[in-house]
Amino acid sequence: MKSRLFCKTATALAVTVLATGTVYAQEAAGTQPTETPRAKDDAVRLGTITVVGSGAKLGSGLMINDDSVKGRSTVTKASLEKDRSTGNSYQAIALLPGVNTYNYDGTGLFGGGLSIRGFNSDQLGFTVNGVPVNDSGNFAVYPQEFIDTENVCTTSVAQGSTELESPSGGASGGSVGIITCDPADKRRLRFSQTLGGLNMTRTYVRADTGRFMDGKAKMFLSVSHTQADKWKGEGKAKKDHVDFGFSLDLSEDNKILGSVLYNRAVNNNIYSISLAQLNANGYYYDFATTFKPRLTPGAGAQNEAATIGTPAAPNPAGPMNPIFWKTSLNPFENVIASVSGSFKVAPDTYLKVQPYMWYGFGNGGWSEVALSEASGLLGGAKDINGDGDTLDTVRVGRASVTRTQRPGVTAELSTTWENHYLKFGLWFERAKHRQTQPAVQLNADGSPTDMWMREGCIQRVNGSCYQGRDWSTVSTAHQAYFNDQISFANDRGLISVGIRVPTVQRDVTNFASETTTRSFASATATTSTNVSQDYQVKRSFTEVLPQLGIRFNVDPRTQVFANVAKNFRAPSNFAYTGSNVRFVAGSIQPYAEVKAETSIMTDFGFRYQSPAVSLGATIFNSNFSDRQANAVDPNTLTNVYMNAGRVRTRGLEVEAGTGVFSGFSAYASVTIQESLIKDNLRVSTAVTLPTAGKQFTLTPRHMAGLSLQYEQGPFYARVKAKYSGSQQATLMNDELVPSYKTADLDVGYKVGDLGFVKNAQLRFNVSNLTNAKYRNPSSGTVTNAVAYQTQAAQGVFYYLGAPRLSTITFSADFE
Repeated sequence: MKSRLFCKTATALAVTVLATGTVYAQEAAGTQPTETPRAKDDAVRLGTITVVGSGAKLGSGLMINDDSVKGRSTVTKASLEKDRSTGNSYQAIALLPGVNTYNYDGTGLFGGGLSIRGFNSDQLGFTVNGVPVNDSGNFAVYPQEFIDTENVCTTSVAQGSTELESPSGGASGGSVGIITCDPADKRRLRFSQTLGGLNMTRTYVRADTGRFMDGKAKMFLSVSHTQADKWKGEGKAKKDHVDFGFSLDLSEDNKILGSVLYNRAVNNNIYSISLAQLNANGYYYDFATTFKPRLTPGAGAQNEAATIGTPAAPNPAGPMNPIFWKTSLNPFENVIASVSGSFKVAPDTYLKVQPYMWYGFGNGGWSEVALSEASGLLGGAKDINGDGDTLDTVRVGRASVTRTQRPGVTAELSTTWENHYLKFGLWFERAKHRQTQPAVQLNADGSPTDMWMREGCIQRVNGSCYQGRDWSTVSTAHQAYFNDQISFANDRGLISVGIRVPTVQRDVTNFASETTTRSFASATATTSTNVSQDYQVKRSFTEVLPQLGIRFNVDPRTQVFANVAKNFRAPSNFAYTGSNVRFVAGSIQPYAEVKAETSIMTDFGFRYQSPAVSLGATIFNSNFSDRQANAVDPNTLTNVYMNAGRVRTRGLEVEAGTGVFSGFSAYASVTIQESLIKDNLRVSTAVTLPTAGKQFTLTPRHMAGLSLQYEQGPFYARVKAKYSGSQQATLMNDELVPSYKTADLDVGYKVGDLGFVKNAQLRFNVSNLTNAKYRNPSSGTVTNAVAYQTQAAQGVFYYLGAPRLSTITFSADFE
């Protein structure tokens, strides 16, 4: 009932806004169109857009006018610069239609979750300055790592069809693109300081050179340091970030842009909890704060397994979380570097080229394990605790380490021929993904001897490191695409015909490790045993992905559009590791040959666009096939990672934004959707879950967003509100996540010039203004929360909504 009321209210607001805007449009008939922000293909970077006009003139920066053939939404710098300076890209796009997102805390430093039209973040193609930033192995996204908010100019969401030029082999559900601002034309030094709750402190400094080399070149360099405590439990986040960018105008038709984005962060994790834990321990339940002492090394057999905390069975809440907070870490550093060039090679013909490099190193998934000196290591017994014998079981810390080196290049040749705009492009990438799981000693206070796992690993007899996993994946991806945009009816209409053909090749090598268990298949049975053996699996995935769209201007302000596109996501590399593979006649084989996910996205839309008001509405349908998940293979009757059926999602997305009228501007969005599972899911040899007809997880039926802003002279105030309807936490729909509402407040005052201090500003930000309590599932793949026949109940864990957080920021320029 509440969700219906909210949707009716939001719809009424949008209609009121539209009516108000119509009156104002008559008053502002002489306004130049360039004052209203519009989307335009970026002149240099592939697969990205830029904003023409002032981004503050529509929807308080949360909307721009678009002439594309498909649904797309964009947030501009005018909105981003009012957000909290520590925020990430998930927070920036939270109000857009189709977007279901949350963050683990109010600062944005710890990351969060995102789904769009039911597709999770690892099914969306993420790019930063045109560089793909999804994990090359499993396509995961870590929004807190990308970029400092002050340096972002636009963040765009293609809710349905992936951008044709997008360099991605893992985008079955759309794409998100983030673009940094170019260096400033004038020399400037900017300083910003943020203080706030949770002992937050952030210092940001950016230097712009202004134009030099006869006005052809300009650069910027920014540095920031941020830290804040967790909102519950012990621990904090600490982040150091460096962004560099340059622009070089060789001539009017030849330009080069480049950027290097470096991030180094050390976070203590925020614990996700079950409903049982929430009810038994309260809202602030987190990791253990007491470290159980280790045994003192000495003569004779010692067993430290009993010193590792475990939940008290059968109570699923337990008296204490078994993991100590100092060993629940996530240290990570990464670099996103790229150079983009656009060159005129013939009349109306341009070549765009962008080489890039993505590097990442870090770890997560910490746990305490007990290693037997006598039998826990490959190659023989080893004295781990240094007491002179090999009779002990020793307690150590273990984490999953990932190192990625990912060079690539994109290129496009475009030309205009009569009423055709033709584009042909190529993408190539070779990602080396090394994944290990070493262990290190624990200090007396419970912290690991090296949180980065670079030194001091527990060693085997031959001097190599103990490994819980030991994988090397080389993922070679390439893509060719072609696009013909045909204008007709004196440019009132546009037909876009495109095709892209991506290929992803997985070359996975598994090296012998201590915890590797393999299955052996014979003519009569399948058995499992611990096997230490190297093996290699190679698989390649290619898909032909057509796109067809049309847009027609009914009049100068009204247009309709339609688009249909096919998307694609290759299987993750872990489909060829661990329990997903077995030995058959001496060779390694996957239990099930996993197919690539595909989706057919269809959009039908309407836009009304004027300097006073813009309204967009999209009816969409998604047919999702070969969903990848854990299920039982009907041939081997083994639970493995495989294709688990189809999902159909249908809905309506509406967004509206006003121009500025007497200092006021507004933005509103409404999403109504239904996402149904089309197939039952076999989870054991005896049980098939009746999931067909159930609502898909992480897909609220109703969502709405609202932003109201007042800006007059040096003062502005903005309230943002989001309604997230109820959603399902399991595929069986046996645990419902209640709906919730949140609101944020942003207030600022432009102090102006104070002597040599220029453009001084004060900004006050409050998140979760009403201190709402709510929860979001940490995963959308849980099958059932209630036992079904012989299928036991599965654990459902939630990230809880962080309480109210207030921060204040002072910034100024020094010219």
